[in-house]
Amino acid sequence: MLKLKKIAITGGVASGKSSVGRFFQELGAFVVDADTIAHELLDPNTDLGQQIIRQFGPEVLEKTHDTVQNNLRFNRRILAEKVFSNPELLKKLEELLHPAVLLRINELYEHACKTGQATSFVVEIPLLYEIGAENNYDVVIAVFSEEKEAKARFKKAGFKPREYDQRMKRQIKPEQKAAKAHYTIHNKGSLEDLRKEVLKLNRIIQNR
Repeated sequence: MLKLKKIAITGGVASGKSSVGRFFQELGAFVVDADTIAHELLDPNTDLGQQIIRQFGPEVLEKTHDTVQNNLRFNRRILAEKVFSNPELLKKLEELLHPAVLLRINELYEHACKTGQATSFVVEIPLLYEIGAENNYDVVIAVFSEEKEAKARFKKAGFKPREYDQRMKRQIKPEQKAAKAHYTIHNKGSLEDLRKEVLKLNRIIQNR
């Protein structure tokens, strides 16, 4: 079975990680997003979902218009506001979610290896260093963006400025991530500039 290179993309909030992941996907990589996996795992009907409801209360649920399935789902915005304003609650949520997310990433890696169609396996994982998962990857790429630019992207995405600061409090500084990573992409230009950086870096990684 073909073993693919495992590449982690990390960096601060709104630094451009998703764009970098998308460009790797265009180059043939099998790309997954740890945050998206976490959202998928937030299902009230699973054991994990029930644990979260017991821990955080029914107020983190909302009704849906689905009349076939259970018409309850997690309101991720309410859950985020609840945990990002309370470090103890955030820690409890992460203790529930992170092991499940890492297990799912491993499952997807095995699937990607079996299909044999991808050039590499890329994971967008913001809290890579914070949860001590960096040794699971052959290559770590840090995406670095100046705080002013990152905040502007975050606001444009519909978030409040204070949410940026709350989320960054749970992360080590972007400069530290850049220092720890094998490679750093400085996102300081246009999307096309970023695409060219990814193309150049992908060539280096594939030729290692």
